[in-house]
Amino acid sequence: MHHPRSPLYVTSLIAAAFFMENLDGTIIATALPQMARSFHVGAVNLNIGMTAYMITLAVFIPISGWVADRFGARTVFAAAIATFTLASLLCAMAGSLTQFTLMRILQGIGGAMMVPVGRLVVLRSTPKEELTKAIAYITWPGLAALVIGPPIGGFITTYASWHWIFLLNLPLGLIAIVLTLLWVENVRSDEQHPFDWLTFLFAGLASTGIVFALEKLGSGGTRWPLPVSILALSLLSGAFAILAARRSPASLIDLESLRLKSYSLSVYGASAFRISVGVLPFLLPLMFQEAFGLSAFASGLYLLALFGGDLSMKSIVIPILRRFGFRRIIIVNGIITAVSIALCAILGPHTPSVVILAVLFFHGCSRSLEFTCLTTLAYTEIPPERMSRANGFLSAVMQLSIGMGVAVGAVTLRIVAHSRGHSAALPQLQDFHIAIFCIAALALAPVFDSLSLAPDAGAATSGHLPQEILTPAE
Repeated sequence: MHHPRSPLYVTSLIAAAFFMENLDGTIIATALPQMARSFHVGAVNLNIGMTAYMITLAVFIPISGWVADRFGARTVFAAAIATFTLASLLCAMAGSLTQFTLMRILQGIGGAMMVPVGRLVVLRSTPKEELTKAIAYITWPGLAALVIGPPIGGFITTYASWHWIFLLNLPLGLIAIVLTLLWVENVRSDEQHPFDWLTFLFAGLASTGIVFALEKLGSGGTRWPLPVSILALSLLSGAFAILAARRSPASLIDLESLRLKSYSLSVYGASAFRISVGVLPFLLPLMFQEAFGLSAFASGLYLLALFGGDLSMKSIVIPILRRFGFRRIIIVNGIITAVSIALCAILGPHTPSVVILAVLFFHGCSRSLEFTCLTTLAYTEIPPERMSRANGFLSAVMQLSIGMGVAVGAVTLRIVAHSRGHSAALPQLQDFHIAIFCIAALALAPVFDSLSLAPDAGAATSGHLPQEILTPAE
């Protein structure tokens, strides 16, 4: 039996875990050029360090629910934070790109067990009508990390050393471990089921292979046939994972929930959207530093406007949802978000700072609203007994698509540079602009995917009732 205050405490811990993860990812983006020089590689090559972490999350997140049910929420959560914190220290001590990437993988294993375990507790204890508020609440501290991450990372990178961006996690991790032992109950599931090893194996191979292939395509120095072959084999492995899932009674891939349009939209169309918006935090710092000639600190300050827009929108998302509903917001705001990405392609070294800040703030606002709507809608029709599998699978898809954003950005930049007859190791301003236009088109995916969404989809959560269903239909 849960202590009545336990959900609030666990929610606070998950929010703190989001803070650690987002701070980690955002700070690295502004430090890429300095880290690249330290490891004697090109700046674009260092995206493997960012993507290795994200892909590890995608591979191991699906098993987080099973592990927590088997060993207890407190045990898994505390061990995950300890692993994440130790890996942060080892990242700071890395002397080469290979060592750094391996430590990021270890950090990803810790992160994979850290957030979903607590988020599952929040989802299970939250009524449908409170779901939007709960999801917004656990993401606010994470967005705060995104707001302060770029300037802190830029400041540390410019005036100290990139190593210190990982050392910031040490005090945060130690505090989180203590609070976990004090606040989180070691709850285990009464219902034990065998682990779906076959689906895990094939899905893990598919996820890793896809992102590895995209990394090779984006980093340069590799001929096209090898990564293309790996990509084809990865897609085949993905098909085997789906076949294995159909044969397993408790599969890691929640095929039953995928029959719900509200859930499948967050898996398919929303994945393309997450890839597209995941590109900008990678491309923009590179463009500001490589093409504009700005310092890491200055580029971080510009990104502050992007994530400031993210944060400011969270406070008004609930009344907007109540007024317009999920379907209309996803369609109209999806178009607005794509336009806001395209506006980044008109920025140049001589663009007034206030214009750059306004464009980034506008994009931050629109993408924040779209993110919240797509994520919340996914859980609106999931019954409690399937929430664990649905949350695990969607969390993995979300992390995979965000991780692919960095790789897709690098691939797009390389293709554009090669098509214009020069090396992607020295990208020009026009290369960045064309790549950003391509990404803006990808952001339209949920707009088309949501056209078949029911007008009253998620009404119990949003509180919005379309005019055509105000009169009882039954």
